[in-house]
Amino acid sequence: MTDTGNSVARLRAEHPDLAALPFAGRHILMIVENLPVPFDRRVWIEARTLAAAGAKVSVICPIGKGFEIRRETIEGIDIYRHPLPFEAKGALGYVLEYGAALFWETWLAWRVFLSHRFDAVHGCNPPDLIFLVALQFRLFGVRYLFDHHDINPELFEAKFGKRNWLWKAVSLLERLTLRTAKVSIATNESYKAIAVERGGKAPEDVFVVRSGPDLSRVGPVPPNAKWRGGRRFLIAFLGVMGEQEGIDLLLEAIRHLVHERARTDIHFGLAGSGPALAGLQGMAREMGVADYVSFHGRIPDAELFELLCTADICVNPDRVNAMNDLSTMNKIMEYMAMGKPIVQFDVREGRASALDASLYAKPNDPVDLAARIEELLADPAQREAMGRYGQDRVRQSLGWDTQVPALIAAYQRLFA
Repeated sequence: MTDTGNSVARLRAEHPDLAALPFAGRHILMIVENLPVPFDRRVWIEARTLAAAGAKVSVICPIGKGFEIRRETIEGIDIYRHPLPFEAKGALGYVLEYGAALFWETWLAWRVFLSHRFDAVHGCNPPDLIFLVALQFRLFGVRYLFDHHDINPELFEAKFGKRNWLWKAVSLLERLTLRTAKVSIATNESYKAIAVERGGKAPEDVFVVRSGPDLSRVGPVPPNAKWRGGRRFLIAFLGVMGEQEGIDLLLEAIRHLVHERARTDIHFGLAGSGPALAGLQGMAREMGVADYVSFHGRIPDAELFELLCTADICVNPDRVNAMNDLSTMNKIMEYMAMGKPIVQFDVREGRASALDASLYAKPNDPVDLAARIEELLADPAQREAMGRYGQDRVRQSLGWDTQVPALIAAYQRLFA
């Protein structure tokens, strides 16, 4: 049996509602702008689950490192990738990037529709512009489902620190997106409340589908000492290298550990890319900690899993702000799936996900973040206990298998 057959058979065996093929004969077009597929793990597992439920699934997404092929089929899912002119930085840059993405999404959506009509558009933000593509097909009976990944007014304010006319435009686009969608899916209860209170959605039209890792594909692998940089302890980070991710606070914590606490036995491995990467590398040099930090960029899953499994601690330095406080971060679930203890600032949804799998530093305090890291480094028994707790929590209540019924219910509501 092929890998495609194995994955579909496993999903159907574990979920009788998929085995009944509830969406046989349906064609679903998924559109995502900020990451290529299948690199975007949430979108990819959603696509595979819908395919296992009998639907034909097509995906429109940007090209990215390692995903440059413009048109291919993986596991029976048709993927259409388009170029983007550059990686945006600054408000004007985002306007240009999103404008180019909207052009390509519209062009490719019509190409897909004319070759094989679809019944639904599944739009994944950011940005909140994909409803403009979906509206073009409403006269043909196509329904729109909004997959609420980021709360964009808060994201804009976190990036740019102001509420100007662009913030007002982003807020309007969020309302229009939610009101255009027949059904919305939220990554947590905080996002559901926003869809209802700010977007005017009826509660019965909003479904919580958390970004749980697919435990058949995400899990522990043998460690590799090469990631340690020749030092005793490794602390790992996975995420976007952007202004709002708090990597500058992590670098301040590293500076404190190295220069104030004289910790020369630690190394930090940071995996991910983004518009702030070059600036963060320069900041590490200016702080005198470049020898203690490896910026690995975006790396293949096999290497990423190896890095995380080699780590003694995984860290999430997301700033405590309105955006991060209400958002569920995929990295937290992946750290837990690998059985790793976590140190993070005390953000509401980060605590709701990790509970006792994490220690929580004072909001946006790099010295306290460093202290919590040192606390765990000194206590291997605590690290092991926290890692086991997190892994059990993911298996029992946060893994993707626990989210499948909610996704199926959302689509049943969409097609009702």
